[in-house]
Amino acid sequence: MSSRRTLARVGALVAGTAAALSLGSVPASADGTKADIVRGGGENGYNVNLGQGSENQQTTLFKLNIEGGNTLRAYCVEISVNVDPSRSLFESPWDEFPNADSPFHANRDHINWVLHHGYPVNDLASLEQKLAEAGAEVHNGLDVKEAIAGTQAAVWHFSDGKDINRDDPSSSKDEGADADVLALYDYLTGESNVGIAEPAPALEVSPETAAGEAGERLGPFTVATTGEITEVTAELPEGVTLTDAEGNELGDIADGTEIYVDVPADAEDGTGSFSLNATAHLATGRLFVSEDYQAKPAQSLIVASSEDTSLSAKASVEWTAVPEEEEPKPEEPTEVPSPSEQPSAQPSAPATEPSQPAVTPSANTDDLADTGASPLVPLLIGLGLVGAGTGAILLQRRKKNA
Repeated sequence: MSSRRTLARVGALVAGTAAALSLGSVPASADGTKADIVRGGGENGYNVNLGQGSENQQTTLFKLNIEGGNTLRAYCVEISVNVDPSRSLFESPWDEFPNADSPFHANRDHINWVLHHGYPVNDLASLEQKLAEAGAEVHNGLDVKEAIAGTQAAVWHFSDGKDINRDDPSSSKDEGADADVLALYDYLTGESNVGIAEPAPALEVSPETAAGEAGERLGPFTVATTGEITEVTAELPEGVTLTDAEGNELGDIADGTEIYVDVPADAEDGTGSFSLNATAHLATGRLFVSEDYQAKPAQSLIVASSEDTSLSAKASVEWTAVPEEEEPKPEEPTEVPSPSEQPSAQPSAPATEPSQPAVTPSANTDDLADTGASPLVPLLIGLGLVGAGTGAILLQRRKKNA
């Protein structure tokens, strides 16, 4: 069963972009922010001469269509690779710029500074003022072709290691135009360029996937956004809901909100997903790389300005059912052997009386305990025998005398 809930303040403008894509050796994912180059929709500047004049390059401020009908403006960051308008581009983090040997990786902060201080983020009047403050002279005012040429040449200086030909900067036949292109190039690549870090996605949900067991709250999925979410859509089985950390229903979703997927304990194995939708303004400096770049490289573009557009970010979950507990086996009764099987009783050994320690009576002890017959008995018997013997002797003598 799917559930759908629209949050408050739907009409508010918000920034947003899809979760980061992995471009490595696999094609760009269709789940990311998709852009298509508008054929003939870009705006050209003067060609610029690079090196010692051997490289004459067309400069273009490209127009990209985002799904939903809104547009971006972008510059090239890969001069040696051709543009392929037949293939879509997908947003990518700077770290996943597909050309590992490109100077882009070392200079990307400086490229972003060029975009924020160049054209069209700054209009022509603002750029003229910046050049005047830097001590540069502008001839007959700065025009669009000069602004595009100077800004793109500065981007290529950092993204491809290309230096403008100072003796013949552009294809213009006007020395004033050449001087203006060179002045803007010098300003954007000069000491003032201290770099600007990669802009954070205006809408991101991380992680993109999570797994667990029924009875758990899966997550958290952390929302990162610079604006307000307009809508959340969930594709979850009945009974599985989106909650906060305590299991309560979600309120308004904002930057830092943690979303959990609450799965009942009795749920079977299953999967689900949810999406956050927003009206977005992509930040200057976001990178777009051609679909299937690894199979066939095509020119990568970087956002110079954008309009509001509708974007989304998605996350998915997977869970397994709780394993059933095994019932304990009943205890088996103990068998009692029959009388015939019982062992015969062995006679017990006679108890051994404890030996008494020998006691030597002490002589002349008046208080010795009476332990048996009196010692006078044998003495009286002996006296009796002596007396009887004496009598027998006297009787014998009388007989002889008679």
